[in-house]
Amino acid sequence: MILERYIYLEITQRIFWIAGILILVFSTDKFVDYLGDAAAGKIPTDFVIKMLTLRLVSMQTEMLPAILFLSILLALARLNQDNELVMMAVAGVGKKHLLYIVGKYCLFFSIIIGVISFMVAPWAISKMDELKNEAWHSANITGIVSGKFKELDKGNGVVYIEKLSDDKEVMENVFLQLNHEGKNSVLRSGSARFEVDENSGNRYIVFENGTRYLGKPGSLEYQITDYEKYGVLIQSGTGDIVFQSTEALPMRVLMVSPLPRHQAELQWRVSSIIICMLLGLLAVLLNQYPFGQKTFSLILLGILAYFIYNNLLGISKNLVERDQLTPYIGLWWVHVLLIMILVMIYHYPLISKHWRLRFASKLNKP
Repeated sequence: MILERYIYLEITQRIFWIAGILILVFSTDKFVDYLGDAAAGKIPTDFVIKMLTLRLVSMQTEMLPAILFLSILLALARLNQDNELVMMAVAGVGKKHLLYIVGKYCLFFSIIIGVISFMVAPWAISKMDELKNEAWHSANITGIVSGKFKELDKGNGVVYIEKLSDDKEVMENVFLQLNHEGKNSVLRSGSARFEVDENSGNRYIVFENGTRYLGKPGSLEYQITDYEKYGVLIQSGTGDIVFQSTEALPMRVLMVSPLPRHQAELQWRVSSIIICMLLGLLAVLLNQYPFGQKTFSLILLGILAYFIYNNLLGISKNLVERDQLTPYIGLWWVHVLLIMILVMIYHYPLISKHWRLRFASKLNKP
């Protein structure tokens, strides 16, 4: 049908430019965050682009429903402003038919989001966890630059190196200053390297062939010790696996798990499909009212409805994770509430007309 293709083209065009804007804003913000983490030594610099790409993929389950909703809202608003919706209604494409057309588009979009939510996003998050674990357990000198001071352990230590080896594994001519229980410890060594205890996950700087000075600032009593090898704990570990997200678990695990947090994650993934369908229908119904011809008012109302809906889902998910809300109610009550609102909006013109006629008949009675 020509009208169907025309409506689909209007929606698709807006999907591309809205997606481009949102992805640009989001990626710029996250890129700055990851650069800060790299500068602070939390992740290697070559992980920045990988982390950003995986993060963008994992966020599509939340971004795509919002993109689809805004695209349908704006596409129909443009048709409404140009009175094309009125002409379509005259040609036989009324509210019910328009809901059917948009519903088919949303169903196709929901399949794509379902694939991303069930398979692609968990894979991306699991890869992000692997990168975080690799960054944590790797014994390199991430974040330390030759010729610059580097703060360690939340300000309780400072390290300075004169030179890095070509493989970036060994520090040469190293200076380390630590404050612990009121005492100042200074270590100087010709070389040092990071090491990680495989059992505990603790991170150490291991100095070789150097000197250690220990004493209290302002006091003349200092201990001077020469050593061949000396290890300093700089970060306590938490075992072999540091990062393991519930969001990274495959669907087969979530479907059989009775744990509340797994049930909450399962319902959250299924909700991404339901969100697309319900928000698409809501966008159609909102354009049936007079404010549909005022783009700013329509966008403001649409954004408000989206945030209320999304926040209620987020609150419900947290309650299920904490076992404060039964999974049988879970996130489903939010969808049921929106369905009831959609039915009310759909039938409101008929109900309103009925009551107006009834009120007018009472006024006309002698």
